[in-house]
Amino acid sequence: MSERIEDIAVAMVAPGKGLLAADESTATIGKRFETIGLESTETSRRDYREMLFRANEGMSHISGVILYEETLFQKAADGTPLVDLIRAAGAVPGIKVDTGAKPMAHFADETVTEGLDGLAGRLAKYYEAGARFAKWRGVLAVSDVLPSAGAVRANAHALARYAALCQEAGIVPMIEPEVLMDGTPGDHSIERSQDVTEYVLRVTFEELAAQRINLEGMILKPSMVIDGKKARKASVDEVAERTVRVLKNTVPASVPGITFLSGGQSTEEATAHLSAMNADYDLPWPLTFSYGRALQTEGLTAWGGKPENVAAGQRAFAHRAKMCGLAAKGGWKIELEKAA
Repeated sequence: MSERIEDIAVAMVAPGKGLLAADESTATIGKRFETIGLESTETSRRDYREMLFRANEGMSHISGVILYEETLFQKAADGTPLVDLIRAAGAVPGIKVDTGAKPMAHFADETVTEGLDGLAGRLAKYYEAGARFAKWRGVLAVSDVLPSAGAVRANAHALARYAALCQEAGIVPMIEPEVLMDGTPGDHSIERSQDVTEYVLRVTFEELAAQRINLEGMILKPSMVIDGKKARKASVDEVAERTVRVLKNTVPASVPGITFLSGGQSTEEATAHLSAMNADYDLPWPLTFSYGRALQTEGLTAWGGKPENVAAGQRAFAHRAKMCGLAAKGGWKIELEKAA
């Protein structure tokens, strides 16, 4: 594979493929493992991710994998580096590099994502280990008065500084400004979500321009325009229409691709919304997925932490990856779920 960041970015949004977000922190994956009664240890985390990366059918729909730092340096049970399993499956290894959203001084109920200190040195280490893209997540809470202009600007600036450091290191930055659908009170309308998402993306691209980011060597990972979790549920067509409108108003055509986060949507909701956007609109960029829970839940449940269930876990993951791959081409239908 070419080492030009522009070419890596294009490979990450290959037709009918998307990204597997397997970058859960140790605490987060511990909570996921609790749902199947499995203790989270370095070995159990390794075994779970190895199961996914060796699922040949499922990985055929995956263009890249976002890893947690522990996983980037782990080896499979037979001694093969996990990044080699990802590359052998034709996918690009990536790495989550931020250190989390922390309370923002002087801004009640808002956060700013940290992790810039020492990032240049960490990126060099990650590149050496095989990572060719990175992810940084900014988190914006929504209410009648949030997010504030200060919080939006601070998170956008951090995203842009991170992106600059990535590109200098030969790593594609994945820009993730997430507009939360849950939170407090979580009852905002889809109209409010649309206004906030458009504003957040506008400011983000202003900051990327100010920091001289090469737009052809980055990927955008936005949230879809969706109601708050406690509000009415908009139709699939309305979510698709509003999301596409925001993207066309804010995202330059030179960006190689957009990989949506699922952000609290159910597995089928995230798949249906993505498919509708690809089926019904003429777009200047590929739209695909960068899902964590929405790709993994079925495989995790089928596996259950038991060696004898590895094949079942891989089949469940493969089905979900195939459905998402169809959505990335606008070809998903609910009947395909029922037929599985």
